[in-house]
Amino acid sequence: MSLSRTIFNTSQKNIFCVLSRAYSGSQDADLVVIGAGPGGYVAAIKAAQLGMKTICVEKGATLGGTCLNVGCIPSKSLLNNSHYYHMAAHGDLASRGVEVETKLNLPKMLAAKEGSVKALTGGIAQLFKANKVGHVNGHGTIVSANQVQVKKADGSSETINTRNILIATGSEVTPFSGIEIDEKTIVSSTGALSLQKVPKKMVVIGAGVIGLELGSVWQRLGAEVTAVEFLGHVGGAGIDMEVSKLFQRTLTKQGFKFLLNTKVMSASRQGENISVEVEGAKDGKKQQLDCDVLLVCVGRRPYTQNLGLDSVGVSLDNRGRIPVNERFQTSVPSIFAIGDVIQGPMLAHKAEDEGILAVEGLAGGAVHIDYNCIPSVVYTHPEVAWVGKSEEQLKSEGVEFKVGKFPFAANSRAKTNNDQEGFVKALANKQTDRLLGVHIIGPNAGEMIAEATLALEYGASAEDIARVCHPHPTLSEAFREANLSAYCGKAINSV
Repeated sequence: MSLSRTIFNTSQKNIFCVLSRAYSGSQDADLVVIGAGPGGYVAAIKAAQLGMKTICVEKGATLGGTCLNVGCIPSKSLLNNSHYYHMAAHGDLASRGVEVETKLNLPKMLAAKEGSVKALTGGIAQLFKANKVGHVNGHGTIVSANQVQVKKADGSSETINTRNILIATGSEVTPFSGIEIDEKTIVSSTGALSLQKVPKKMVVIGAGVIGLELGSVWQRLGAEVTAVEFLGHVGGAGIDMEVSKLFQRTLTKQGFKFLLNTKVMSASRQGENISVEVEGAKDGKKQQLDCDVLLVCVGRRPYTQNLGLDSVGVSLDNRGRIPVNERFQTSVPSIFAIGDVIQGPMLAHKAEDEGILAVEGLAGGAVHIDYNCIPSVVYTHPEVAWVGKSEEQLKSEGVEFKVGKFPFAANSRAKTNNDQEGFVKALANKQTDRLLGVHIIGPNAGEMIAEATLALEYGASAEDIARVCHPHPTLSEAFREANLSAYCGKAINSV
């Protein structure tokens, strides 16, 4: 991101207000945002702060979209608390001198998850009120370039005239052909967050981020979990292959089972048993897996249906996404789109950044985002996080690079915490020393990647990072040492 990224001040806000008043149409809003997920609600708040009369339309009963209601937030609650349970049940706490009798209270764990969700979704409502963002509950349909019709739960409808429209409707679970999800025993990520008992056996279709996170939750709580993955590695797209291999070995040691290079052919239910037929993608070998819960995690698809896009001439690509220009503008000049409905990683923080930039652009500001600086995190234990290029990407692009690695086993804080699985890997340009990518598997990776993202955003070199003082003893020292290794070939605290 450019160092000259625009920060709006009072005079710029006033300029927009003058432009808005000069607009000759009789509209109810300057901006209607369709969708109140991370991208939509953040965009709506930012637009209101910039002086726009803003209305956010959301079809869900609560604000926050998939992320807050049935995605990021509830899954992280279960991941955190199931990890505590696993530590207690498998002797990790006892080895630290904390002896407890362990008993799982699943209803209480689920209630804690719901409490977090309720607090955060309610918090968005308060933010809307504080920033004077209008909220209309119902399904929004675009009926013209400057008009959104909202169908409400009671059957009534409301029409909103607006200067601009921002589509932030997010994504939905991709269905698996031939397998019907009932959200009870054959579940998507939504149903997997609310199982009323721990499965004896769970089969997960897909070993990407969502499958590994939710599979980890139930594996820690006592389920025998097998993940079936068509690809030959775990962790999904973008993950560094060295990290992926260690990731798979570590989860296997924890009890996770994997069938890689394997495709699911069908699933059938007989009583409480679900039979899953799988086949080797390379050798064609067939086998049957039995489980009492089947979790389908084959990805997500843009939610672009039933929005009225055809009627106003907004085009879609072959994956159902909305093409936009550098200002997030669609083929209709007054209609914009951000987040999961456009190209790029389906990540909440990516949608948030796009939402802010889109409305700043509407107010006359600069619009710039570097998608190479969007971090990814897998919230298992150990955590996995990365930003920038992987070794595989750099090799395919013909970029000469150097590698610096530092193991958490040599980090004093990780050793003290008895949590030393994994490493930090820094990739830097061989000629210029500029940081190109960072890949972390280990404790606190999801927090540590923020420093790497900042360094990448500002064009730091490995030497720059190596010469910045980091507090001791902290896990962040591993990041510094990895960059020291990349810069001069040797770390201080490992051989």
